[in-house]
Amino acid sequence: HVQLVESGGGSVQPGGSLRLSCEHSGNTHSNLMCIGWFRQAPGKQREGVATIPTNGGITYYIGSVKDRFTISQDNAKNTVFLQMNSLKPEDSAMYYCAAKEGYCDSIETFHFAYWGQGTQVTVS
Repeated sequence: HVQLVESGGGSVQPGGSLRLSCEHSGNTHSNLMCIGWFRQAPGKQREGVATIPTNGGITYYIGSVKDRFTISQDNAKNTVFLQMNSLKPEDSAMYYCAAKEGYCDSIETFHFAYWGQGTQVTVS
């Protein structure tokens, strides 16, 4: 079983920056996990934003955040970060950290079994 706790959300003006943190604990059967950041705005479906495998492999971003967001991790602290720069009002959403066992072969929400409670990001 895996637990995830997000932090770092808040309110910023357009063009500003925020760094989200996701502290994860517990293990999966294979001890290899994919950690993803997702977001959900009011009235919209939850969408994957970025993923990173815990073994330090290739990261993935959706097109709308490429070159603005960076996902990274500190394995010593079991923490995954999402650095968000050049924020836009359309980035406003509840941001969730999630985990799935194995490789980062999907960013679909239904493939991620473990979820945090979310942290709010507001850009206005």
